[in-house]
Amino acid sequence: MLQTRGLSRSYNHALKWIFKGAATTVIAHCGGNPLRDHYDGLLESGTKPNLAKLTIARRIAAIVLAMWKAEEKYDPEKTHVSVSS
Repeated sequence: MLQTRGLSRSYNHALKWIFKGAATTVIAHCGGNPLRDHYDGLLESGTKPNLAKLTIARRIAAIVLAMWKAEEKYDPEKTHVSVSS
């Protein structure tokens, strides 16, 4: 039986590009941000850069969903990330 890993073929391409673009922006331009610190920690623990970027994109998507549901603005202090080895 074939198992699907990641997104199915019917995913929203535009949202994927948006979240990956946001991750690229955080990585390139937002030093001192909890998400950038998480990315740096992933790299230090041996995660490949492309997988670390995907992790940040997923975290951004989760944050956006939580903000949308709670009708809140982004607060970097609420972004708790931990890097497990």
